[in-house]
Amino acid sequence: MQTIFSELTSFARNAGDAQITGEVRAITGITLTAVGLERVLGIGDRCIVYGADRPVHAEVVGLSAQGTELLPFGSWRGVAAGDRVEVETSGDVIRPDESWKGRVINASAKPLDGKGHLPEGSIARPLRGSPPGAFDRKRIGPKLATHVRALDVFTPLCRGQRLGIFAGSGVGKSTLMAMLARHTECDVVVMALVGERGREVQDFIASDLGPEGMKKAVLVVATGDEPPLTRRQAAWTAMAVAEYYRDQGQHVLLLMDSVTRFAMAQREIGLASREPPTAKGYPPTVFSELPQMLERAGPGPEGKGDITAIFTVLVDGDDMNDPIADAVRGITDGHIVLDRRIAEKGRYPAIDLLSSVSRTLPDCHSDLEFTLLSAAHRALAAHADMEELIRIGAYRSGSNPELDRAIAFAGPCEAFLTQRKSEQTTPGEAFSSVAALLDNAGISPEA
Repeated sequence: MQTIFSELTSFARNAGDAQITGEVRAITGITLTAVGLERVLGIGDRCIVYGADRPVHAEVVGLSAQGTELLPFGSWRGVAAGDRVEVETSGDVIRPDESWKGRVINASAKPLDGKGHLPEGSIARPLRGSPPGAFDRKRIGPKLATHVRALDVFTPLCRGQRLGIFAGSGVGKSTLMAMLARHTECDVVVMALVGERGREVQDFIASDLGPEGMKKAVLVVATGDEPPLTRRQAAWTAMAVAEYYRDQGQHVLLLMDSVTRFAMAQREIGLASREPPTAKGYPPTVFSELPQMLERAGPGPEGKGDITAIFTVLVDGDDMNDPIADAVRGITDGHIVLDRRIAEKGRYPAIDLLSSVSRTLPDCHSDLEFTLLSAAHRALAAHADMEELIRIGAYRSGSNPELDRAIAFAGPCEAFLTQRKSEQTTPGEAFSSVAALLDNAGISPEA
């Protein structure tokens, strides 16, 4: 009897065009419980709930003795007990195409830009893809010119690298992302705005990318007012689009703003599924979803392209040891820290050079470049150690010649690091400027 029942269950799951339906049993908060589909649906499967007003697409997030638990890609407005629930056979794949460059799409890969139909390619890509195997990937490639002086000298970015930008609100994450999108060398830019402000979409297109930058960009947008499933899916959709272009042999610059909003969406989903809250209310699935998503970026397999990824992390209360910040820092290949105190001084991008790290150093710099970087780091560190004493006038010039040279270097270096969004500087010019600043301060790079 058990064998026959198992065969019937398997048949139901693979019944092709057969219509399998259930009904709504209850709705609590944003969680809907359906009955009649328990032997058909698994976690992550999709459904359509037919309410009085309109059909609502949903995803299975839990299974219990009461039935199948669903969350909506929308709201349950108009849905009532007894309404029909059907299995949806699509929705977890997208079909990117080369013609998507220059377009703005939503989390379901539908156009948002009013430019009409979005052609679909012939290759279906799963939203929840798997990263290349550890031994199938290439190594991280050569250094990229971002044309952002602070990055090219102090925290260089290489092809296939994954960097996190960590900052509190209003410190300049989005502006730095815009500079990278406009100036970094790549074939295509895939930008995910996950749970951000709706007005940023037009600003990013018009002010940051511009017409030329938009020609090679794909924007995936899910604003903060959208349901948690939609916000989470926007990150997956952007990653799947980036993987498509990577497999076409192109170099993809993936920009995700922000990973924290993705984690918050997963937190809402987890808590609605009655997962136990752990660190700062984040359930365990958040910390399993992060590496599954972030590991999909990076160098591609031999013969294919690469995904160079920049992920922003909104740290709670400027706490760099926030659980999400700590988790992302352990996965990525470096981190850029933006400091509110630096921003308040008017230096943008407000990168804390002494706290930021690129794990491609020192190999990505030439010997001369790394020597100049090390000398500049030592001078800035010496100045930072004594900054409070210098500010209150407790340090007397001439007491420490090394510190005097560091002071002479730090002021002009602050001006050098200040860069407007539209400015560009080649890495060669940036290193030449650093060498000149060190020389003017009397600092020998070889010391």
